[in-house]
Amino acid sequence: MLADTDHDLDNGPRTERSATMRMCAVSREVRPIDELIRFVISPQGDVVPDLKRKLPGRGMWVTASREVVAEAVRRHHFGKAFKRELRIPQTFPADIEALLVRSVTEVLGIAAKARQIVAGFGKVESALQEGTVEVLIHASDGAADGIRKLDMLARQNDGNRGAKPPIPVVTALKSLELDLALTRSNVIHAALLAGPASKSFLSRSQMLVRYRMADADKTAEKPGQDF
Repeated sequence: MLADTDHDLDNGPRTERSATMRMCAVSREVRPIDELIRFVISPQGDVVPDLKRKLPGRGMWVTASREVVAEAVRRHHFGKAFKRELRIPQTFPADIEALLVRSVTEVLGIAAKARQIVAGFGKVESALQEGTVEVLIHASDGAADGIRKLDMLARQNDGNRGAKPPIPVVTALKSLELDLALTRSNVIHAALLAGPASKSFLSRSQMLVRYRMADADKTAEKPGQDF
C-alpha cells in the first residue's frame, strides 16, 4: 500500500499549535508529538531534524526511533513526502542520535551555570540526604556499586517527597558526555536540584532513550521512572 504523501507533511509549526498527536510517515501510526521527530527541508535542500518543532516550512513526522528513521532513509520516505530528490547520508540515523545527545547535555550545561546541579558521589549523596534532588544522574559506564548505593538512598528518601513522584534516575549519558556538559573530568554521578532545567532534561533524556531502542512503545518512559 502506497503512502498518501499529500498528508505526510504538516502546514508549518505555527498553524496547528494545539495539535498533540501526529501520524508517523513510516509506520502510519498516530502518536503523541513527544514520541515523534519533525523533519523539514533547509534552504540548502537538506533534511533537518526539527527537535524543538519550531523550524519554518512544512514538516514530516517520524517515530523517534533510530530503527524507524533508518527505514525512512532506506525506503526513500523523505523524498516521497517532500516530492523531490534528496541525498541523505547513510550516517543520518547516527547523526540524529548525536544531536539528541547534544540537546540533553546542553540542558546540563545551562543547569551548571545556574548552580542547579551537583556532581561527584559525596555531593550527590549529601543532596539526597538533604532532600534537594529532583533528578539523579549516573554515567551509563559508571561502576555498579556506586550507582546501587545512591539509588538505594534515593528510594529511601522517596517517602519524604510528599505528593511528588519518586526521584527519576537517568543513565542515558556516558561519563565523557557528562564531562563535556559540566566542563569537568570523571563525572560519574550528578544530581539536578530544583529549577526549570529538570523538566527539560527529563523530556530530552526520554527522547534520547526512546530513539536508541528498537521498540519505542517500551521506552516511552514517564517522569518518575528510571531510564
